[in-house]
Amino acid sequence: MPVKKQPSGTSGHDEAVLAYPSLHWSRETGWSAVPERLAAEAPLAIEIAYERLGQAVRKVLAVTMRTPGSDEELALGFLYGEGLIGSVSDVRKNVAAEANSRGEQISTQVVHLLTPPRDDLQRVSRGLITSSACGMCGRTTLQGLSFAPPLRPSESAALAGEWIAALPEKLREQQKLFSATGGSHGAGLFDDRGSLMVVREDVGRHNAVDKVIGAALLGKIPLAGRGLVLSGRISFELMQKAAVAGVATVVAVGAPSSLAVNLAQSAGITLIGFTRGSRFNVYTHAERLEPAAARP
Repeated sequence: MPVKKQPSGTSGHDEAVLAYPSLHWSRETGWSAVPERLAAEAPLAIEIAYERLGQAVRKVLAVTMRTPGSDEELALGFLYGEGLIGSVSDVRKNVAAEANSRGEQISTQVVHLLTPPRDDLQRVSRGLITSSACGMCGRTTLQGLSFAPPLRPSESAALAGEWIAALPEKLREQQKLFSATGGSHGAGLFDDRGSLMVVREDVGRHNAVDKVIGAALLGKIPLAGRGLVLSGRISFELMQKAAVAGVATVVAVGAPSSLAVNLAQSAGITLIGFTRGSRFNVYTHAERLEPAAARP
């Protein structure tokens, strides 16, 4: 008999973890009722507000399905990736609301801009409800976005194979939500010594990256020349976020898509995938690797 899923509370992670009843089956013990902890997923409207010609404007950019928590960082990272802000100095205030500008009673993060967005960037607003797996859903071009050029290899430390291979495990050790639920993605910002500076989690891969970028903006941590380590695969949308931020290196546990590789090549990013155990694959800009590394 199926068990109706009803939330029964949280467990140690505020709203990020929900307890649900479930049925468990194993060959050894058969059926049993087992409470499960799940990563929460709930809608968040991301809005901008500004004044244009003396008139107050507030509009929904997107409604994303995310894990509650770090909503301020998520909104900032999203706007940064869309080219609507270049730093926190472009923001007058960033506040939470219980309803969006359409009157819908959902969690909303309203970012008040100091100046109106450029006319070409106003077309960024898609007003779409996106899943947690959706990044730039609705975007068909990169028009209006500018990529920050990453540091040239001569300006940054060479990437050592040993610490590249160790990055996913370092990320995993800090993924408390994943440890509790097994249902979240992780993203981390690392420096040129392979040390993690910021780690965030979310049910959505793109949300996790937005939260990392937003946290770096709030903490005034330079993004240019840094690296991103990702717990899953590498999509075009994730590479786009890295390129806009000026990230020099992306390391992931999973595989890249063909478009992700093409974008990494053109944006000057060293792209590394299938980073598992003691091995990984380098797809672009291997010149950043330690001198002893084999060249294709």
